[in-house]
Amino acid sequence: MAEYNLILVETRDRVTTITLNRPDSFNALTGEMSDEICLALADARSDDHVGAVVITGAGRAFCSGQDLRSMEEEGAGSDIGDFVRNHLRLHFNRMVLDIRRLPKPVVGAINGVAAGAGMSLALACDLRIGSEKSSFMQAFARVGLVPDAGSTYLMTALIGTSRALDLAWTARRVGAEEALTMGLLNRRVAEAELAAAAQELAASLARGPALATAMAKEAILGAAERGLSAALDHEADLQAQCIATDDFREGVAAFLEKREPRFGQAPARS
Repeated sequence: MAEYNLILVETRDRVTTITLNRPDSFNALTGEMSDEICLALADARSDDHVGAVVITGAGRAFCSGQDLRSMEEEGAGSDIGDFVRNHLRLHFNRMVLDIRRLPKPVVGAINGVAAGAGMSLALACDLRIGSEKSSFMQAFARVGLVPDAGSTYLMTALIGTSRALDLAWTARRVGAEEALTMGLLNRRVAEAELAAAAQELAASLARGPALATAMAKEAILGAAERGLSAALDHEADLQAQCIATDDFREGVAAFLEKREPRFGQAPARS
């Protein structure tokens, strides 16, 4: 198990919770923090006793985005364009891809503002649950930048081109009610219930059929790139593998016996 300086990691009931832990800076992202998130995701990936992951923030914010002060300090003396390009590719982009490629569900518990790259991190999660305190902001335009860390792709896939342009150009804050309507949030609960609700949702997913869960994530996230015809063929291939598993046999038996299925905890597909 890795040691962490900027995040907290706890595993309970087959769920690993990763908490961004820089509350004084509203959990602003640094290269070190994103690298630690990647390490925690790698541990969750390799641990067969972990079936799902929750990502949240300490204090009053989910994540306020890139820590601009640390970026200036780290990039001092370098060509700023080269530094930013490399910084994104080595740290933030890797983090987003690790979340999307994790063969286990990732739930974002959006406990406050998710701004800039923090919104990108939230959008990278497979599902997002929030409260009345949740908000989203593509803050990049306020400092003369374009959305990064995957937001141009992830945001457009979730809410469509016109809404994505609206948020990118205006950098306006989207509150919880609009976020739920728009599709940035999957569920909304009372603030006091958020942590427990995220844990409950992740734990329920972790109890599901591991192979089918992993395959569904991979198939759905890759469907747009494949196109319909290739997606149909891919689904057939995946279904042929799932139908040969003990989980399928247990699911059918549970259906016929009118009870909840007791899926085995087979390792998820990498």
